[in-house]
Amino acid sequence: MTDRTSGTLLSRIRRQPSAALLAVQLLGVLLYPAFGNSRAGTSAISLFGLLVLALAVWSVETTAWTVWISIALGVPSTVFAVLQVASSSPTWQGWGSGFESAFYFYAAGSLIVYMLADRDITKDELFAVGATFTLLAWAFAHLFVVTQIVWPGSFTAALHAEAPRTWMELLFLSFTTLSSTGLSDVVPVQPHARSFVMIEQLAGLAYVAMIVSWMVGLTVARSRAGNDRS
Repeated sequence: MTDRTSGTLLSRIRRQPSAALLAVQLLGVLLYPAFGNSRAGTSAISLFGLLVLALAVWSVETTAWTVWISIALGVPSTVFAVLQVASSSPTWQGWGSGFESAFYFYAAGSLIVYMLADRDITKDELFAVGATFTLLAWAFAHLFVVTQIVWPGSFTAALHAEAPRTWMELLFLSFTTLSSTGLSDVVPVQPHARSFVMIEQLAGLAYVAMIVSWMVGLTVARSRAGNDRS
């Protein structure tokens, strides 16, 4: 029974990898606060997220060169995530977040191409809309981590203004910036940090406009096709 259940679960993940990816990302949002600033806890969630991310990328893009790109970005991300558990050196954190940011940007691009290439809106593509948004949020959050390591004092906040911002604070900033809600108490104060935040604001607006126009276009095309057949 257990083998059959696990086989069914894996089959569903392969059919709808975007749903699994979105679920893991949202689960991470809920679990991060429980681990606080624990390197082991956050790294464990990061490793699990990278595993599911790799599954999602390989499920929608299976050509040889895309697999090699995934390996080139995913393997260093995994290695540096493990090194962060063993050491508190900001060097490992900077390199790890740099590779993870690139991996998440690449995965988001792959899912966007996957969605736009189809003329029918499938269930997995609906999940991919949400999954791509979370991928972009994670990508920019890791970029912010690198930013404050390279340029200390890039971000400030209401509490402990001079301290480096935690991962949860930067992820919160990324979500509020990408969604254009602007509710974050974390503020970019250095030029490079402000530049990256402005790029994320533009990316959020462009993503919403592109996805909405894609869905409307497919809906209109389907409606016209139905009318022509009738």
